[in-house]
Amino acid sequence: MPERLADIYALAISEGQLDSDPAQHDIVARLDILTNAIVAFTTAKPLGLYGKLFNKQKRPSPLRGLYIWGQIGRGKSMLMDLFYDHVSEPKKLRVHFHAFMHDIHQQIFQLRQQQASAPGKHFDPIQIIAKQIASDYRLLCFDEFVVNDITDAMILGRLFTALFELDMIIVATSNVPPDKLYEHGLNRALFLPFIKLLSERLESVHLASPTDYRLEKIAGLPVYYYPLGPDADAKLDELFKKLSGVAQGSRVELDVLGRRLIIPNAVQQIARISFSELCESPLSSADYLAIANSFHTLFIDHIPVLATHQRNEAKRFIHLIDTLYDQRVKLFVSAATVPTGLYPDASGIEAFEFDRTISRLIEMQSADYLKSDHTGSHSIGSHD
Repeated sequence: MPERLADIYALAISEGQLDSDPAQHDIVARLDILTNAIVAFTTAKPLGLYGKLFNKQKRPSPLRGLYIWGQIGRGKSMLMDLFYDHVSEPKKLRVHFHAFMHDIHQQIFQLRQQQASAPGKHFDPIQIIAKQIASDYRLLCFDEFVVNDITDAMILGRLFTALFELDMIIVATSNVPPDKLYEHGLNRALFLPFIKLLSERLESVHLASPTDYRLEKIAGLPVYYYPLGPDADAKLDELFKKLSGVAQGSRVELDVLGRRLIIPNAVQQIARISFSELCESPLSSADYLAIANSFHTLFIDHIPVLATHQRNEAKRFIHLIDTLYDQRVKLFVSAATVPTGLYPDASGIEAFEFDRTISRLIEMQSADYLKSDHTGSHSIGSHD
């Protein structure tokens, strides 16, 4: 096995598995430095009484981990995987951050249930969980670190303070720099000490690659699949996994004028939802704008051929596509037929407006559109 991560990265380039990217080279160098530091830190002998008294056998200072951030598709998860597979630390865990937080919530609930069933017994669930994590792992690698939920925001400060006190080493990837975490969240002032802690204990490095490698993965592939059926479903499943990195995302709630809009399947700024949920439900332009602002990529399943009596559905679909187009949201769909056949009724104002929808659906399949920048605000709601 090559001794350095840089050698593994260079080998992958020479074998045509990766393209050489100067921005990625810089991150690889940082990860190599951290790898060496982890080896030195974890092999240092603990201080005995003599060492404590006479300052011998000094253990290294707690390690600063890495917080790697950058736009989606720049190779953050790939570099994390290379590092995780290469680092020799046996007590390590690589986990998607949403999955980690879901597990933390479950453990807190269970511990509180135990506490409720034993009156007079008081303990801090966060401290218990942190100690258990630290006994099982020394290195935590979080993919897609994001904070959008007030409950997560309140837990993280206490949990990470406890983990750092127990010498936990953390490496994380994210789409945003630390100071943008939970940027528009409720009571964000209470979250700012956690951001300060994160900045002290993790070195923030920007992966400033100009190339979106996830889009390169789908270059030349259709983004509009028809007719409906198992084959179209499988193609969208494959594309969703390629772009999001997971087969199934998390449930997300968006705040729309005081209402809660449910997105059943989302990963960071990629979402998947059915036509029925989008256009057969009484949603408005405000709902569609919230979706377009929050997600740069949207998968829509099972767009049907719309009958004459489905004018309300057709009108909603028109508004939806107009909004997604204006915000330059990337669109991947499964549909019953080609765009020109989705609304065969030639009468009424909807038929006239649907011509614009057809034109936009066709343009949204073009390479130029797929390369365009999303103009939304990325204000995502809470995750379950």
